[in-house]
Amino acid sequence: MADEIDDRLKKQLDFALEIDKEKNIFRQTHLSGHGRNENDAEHAWHMAIMAYILREYSNEEVDIAKVMLMCLIHDIVEIDAGDTYAYDDENLKTQKAREDAAKERIFSLLPEDQKKELVALFDEFEEFETPESKFAHAMDNLQPLMLNNSNDGGDWKEHGVSAAQVYGRQSKTALGSEKLFQVIDGIIKDNIQKGSIKE
Repeated sequence: MADEIDDRLKKQLDFALEIDKEKNIFRQTHLSGHGRNENDAEHAWHMAIMAYILREYSNEEVDIAKVMLMCLIHDIVEIDAGDTYAYDDENLKTQKAREDAAKERIFSLLPEDQKKELVALFDEFEEFETPESKFAHAMDNLQPLMLNNSNDGGDWKEHGVSAAQVYGRQSKTALGSEKLFQVIDGIIKDNIQKGSIKE
């Protein structure tokens, strides 16, 4: 019995150490105050806290602990797959295959029951069918938009992003939160007016 417990704990600790690598995956989004690029772990932490404080704006009742866990694990696969920029059409084509391989390798470090649990949660987020996944996606869309807006739209300007691209990225946000989509719509319109987003 002691060996079984030790083996289980070893797997859990190996996974915990592996996911530390998420702190080295840098995103296109910059921290507020014109800071450096944010990393995936910072993005996930920020989204999880946002989900908790903004939960009253979800269109439907949600299990907030589940939403927060989705937020925390959704980008772990980028340890292997790398960050795919939201407006990089070429890399978006191979994103799912890269992330599926990463999901298998990384979550397989865990004991089988926990692997199944987290893979199911990751897949639920990706499938975008439950109230929890829809609200988690709303956070995933709002968080970088908020940071970018706080930096005068610098990332949109740098990449020459158009209004159609930003609205395309935000197209499903209202399915998670109509109220937060109204805020997002206002931010996009302001940035079009300021010239940060191309019409």
